Amino acid sequence: MFRYYATKLGYGLLVLLGVSILLSFVFFAFLNKDDKVIYEMTGQNTSQGEIERIKKELYLNQPIPIQVGIYLNDLLPLSIHSSDSSRILFFNPNNYYGIKLFSITHAYGIYLKTPYLRRSYQNQMKVEKLLMQTLPNTAVLALASMLIAALGGIILGIIASLNSGNWLDKFLLFFSTLGMSFPSFFVAILASWLFGFVWYKFTGLSPWGNLYEIDDYSGEKHLALKNLILPAFTLGIRPLSVIMQLSRNNLKEVLRSDYIRTSRAKGLTASAIIIKHALKNTLNPVLTAVSGWLGSLLAGAVFVEYVFGWKGIGRELVNALQKLDYPVVMGCILLIASMFVLINILVDLIYGVLDPRIRK
Repeated sequence: MFRYYATKLGYGLLVLLGVSILLSFVFFAFLNKDDKVIYEMTGQNTSQGEIERIKKELYLNQPIPIQVGIYLNDLLPLSIHSSDSSRILFFNPNNYYGIKLFSITHAYGIYLKTPYLRRSYQNQMKVEKLLMQTLPNTAVLALASMLIAALGGIILGIIASLNSGNWLDKFLLFFSTLGMSFPSFFVAILASWLFGFVWYKFTGLSPWGNLYEIDDYSGEKHLALKNLILPAFTLGIRPLSVIMQLSRNNLKEVLRSDYIRTSRAKGLTASAIIIKHALKNTLNPVLTAVSGWLGSLLAGAVFVEYVFGWKGIGRELVNALQKLDYPVVMGCILLIASMFVLINILVDLIYGVLDPRIRK
């Protein structure tokens, strides 16, 4: 059992390491093309002295493999550093929080530290601090969307399965096919326009907003859950459609099983059969869909957050791309990739607990 969990965790860490290496190679190769890229990032009026300072801070005066190695060394919690500020791998207390574990040479040692993703060009804030400010908003949006998708998809799937072949089943299948066909950004624009502008008098929903709002008079921050409705519904449409069809098809198959016929013969009601027996065996493929979509929602939230003005990782990523703030772009992509990999690892571990045969 321990070997199974260790293998899954090891594969996940290798994927994250591969993503980090590939991402850093691409970005540093682009930044090393010429000084025009740095001028575009910082502004055309930037002095040559400032350009040289930025190049030194980003180690752009080093070969690309060394730049990638330094970036990974800053990123990893266990890394090689020196207490001597003249060294390239200098442990800078302004960038890290950590302690020295042991020395490997007279100049370098192994440090346990917090990850460092460099600083934003726009406000000089640490990228990891910037991401931690926006991550809760994206997590709330993704979880709310997944809750809508899972509950709505399972309930509609049960209704469609119990009404198989009639008009209600056909209507729900048409609805789910339509939901899978429309991309999230199109649904976001449509929902924002319809519910936020055209039908605002009836819905009272704003086409944009955040999880917290500041009162104009008192200056107090208060929770505004109504701003979550449109982006969560928009982001949850596609996974809801997939989960509905999975639930419908699997429940139809389970209801034809021998043990279900035996339950009917014993006189159990339809609701008891579904809740106590059939639904349990229907949810395994649904769990797979939920896990896959939860990671995808973190990435898909980029467009939805931007349309609704939701202050999350997606909106931060788009703003960073517009301003050519590459450390923030790299940090956002790494965080999204990390969440995707960690969610899949967690689901694999849950599978191992629910079905011991998988661990073998």
